[in-house]
Amino acid sequence: MKTLKCLLLSGLVAAMPACLQAQTSGEDATKPRVIITCDPELDDNNSLIRFLLFSTDYRVEGLIYASSQFHWKGDGHGTKWWVPGREYSRGDGLELPPMESWRWAPDERFIDDVVEAYAKVYDCLKVHDAAYPTPEYLKSKVRVGNVEFDGDFSKDTPGSELIKQVILDDEPGPVFIEAWGGASTIARALKSIEDIYSQGEGWEEMKAKISTKVILSLSGDQDDTYARYIHPFWPDIKSMEMGGITVGLAYGAQLRASEENKVFYSPEWMQENIRSKGPLGELYRVWGDGKQMVKGDRTDYFGLTSGKTVEQLKAEGYHVWFPFLQPDGAFLAEGDTYCFLNLIGNGLRAHEDPTYGGWCGGRTTLPDEVKAKPRDEQTAYIKEHFPLPDFTAPIMNGLAARMAWSVAPDFKGANHYPVIDGALAMSGKPGETLKLKYKVSDPDKQDKLTVKWWPYASASTYPGKVAVEDPASANTTFTIPTDAKTGDTIHLILEATDNGTPQLNRYLRLIVTVK
Repeated sequence: MKTLKCLLLSGLVAAMPACLQAQTSGEDATKPRVIITCDPELDDNNSLIRFLLFSTDYRVEGLIYASSQFHWKGDGHGTKWWVPGREYSRGDGLELPPMESWRWAPDERFIDDVVEAYAKVYDCLKVHDAAYPTPEYLKSKVRVGNVEFDGDFSKDTPGSELIKQVILDDEPGPVFIEAWGGASTIARALKSIEDIYSQGEGWEEMKAKISTKVILSLSGDQDDTYARYIHPFWPDIKSMEMGGITVGLAYGAQLRASEENKVFYSPEWMQENIRSKGPLGELYRVWGDGKQMVKGDRTDYFGLTSGKTVEQLKAEGYHVWFPFLQPDGAFLAEGDTYCFLNLIGNGLRAHEDPTYGGWCGGRTTLPDEVKAKPRDEQTAYIKEHFPLPDFTAPIMNGLAARMAWSVAPDFKGANHYPVIDGALAMSGKPGETLKLKYKVSDPDKQDKLTVKWWPYASASTYPGKVAVEDPASANTTFTIPTDAKTGDTIHLILEATDNGTPQLNRYLRLIVTVK
């Protein structure tokens, strides 16, 4: 990617793009622009598969190989690297000296593999949603970023140059840049911009506009580059906050699942809905599948657990860092999906404003006395004061439905989302009763629909509890509380659920503003 030499400052004014989103409710929604950076971890692989299956819902601007403290390639010249406190120096047989690389296959191409599997099923996918990007388009967005060493962002790479170009382009609206591994490639893009423009006229204005345009979504700070460079030097760049995660997707998710939800992590469900669904399903990693991301990786034993105990794995030389072994075929991990759950076009419109929230929750304001408490107590406070529905079934069934699309050449051969049409905003005075009239339909004519209204409390500025007159009807009324103040907002969600297989949900967010 060629270095961008000039910048039209006016092009950095933040305004959302006006692309209509396919397979949403009747809202005039916009598609967020998204850049993914990821390392060759098991859950990155699985999250990438989901990401591409939902690529109807955003504009994919980059698919970039990245490094992290857990995966780095080396420079190929024998240079050795070692950072204190990393997993290769944490005991249990892993007191290793400086090395030339760490957990990186010589011919690493997991992003290319997933995109090529997508290409094989594209003809089926576009039958169910014409908004799927072409395989050629996705391939054009694949780059290699700063992968040589953990946390090293000392030089430009094709991946950092792509990120830089998107940051500096004249397209309106934000760009969501995600680090599923380390953020060194993102850091390099920002550092390169700083090096080129910081001594020139108008730098402060440019920096302010970039800080408005870029929204980060980080799966932790996996190489310390956010703490070392991005936040200190770009303090006004915002990060997406996930304040109320209501679905388990990380390693060991099944251990924390409710009895009702455990089915979604079972070998039987995974085989029926994911693993048996063509090229993408075959690439999706599960426990005991016989695979490793890198051959001989002493920390990657998840695919090799069939019929073995923790003690046997340790005797074979594996660093068993997650000892809760699961049955063959069980859900393994998809932890980086949290980075883009709120960008999915399900009608919750979470990408429009960080306070709205979506499947991954939203921004919540905690009292100072709560902020000082342990994380589990903070989580308990959020659940009590900003309750959310359990989104496990909608999130997992959504993946299952799109996997089914990937192998169904006929539209009638798979289930599709309900559609909701109606107003997205209303206003009224305290005590006024608003008429809520919405049309709910389903493209699969035989499906029956149920609806329900519920408040998205964390997004509302009105602090009290609210409810519509008939929560089970798309046509009902809502009376604005008499103690509501001018300017208060109340977020009401209309949810439609079909009875297809798998069962699918769609939402519409109504924002009521008090006059």
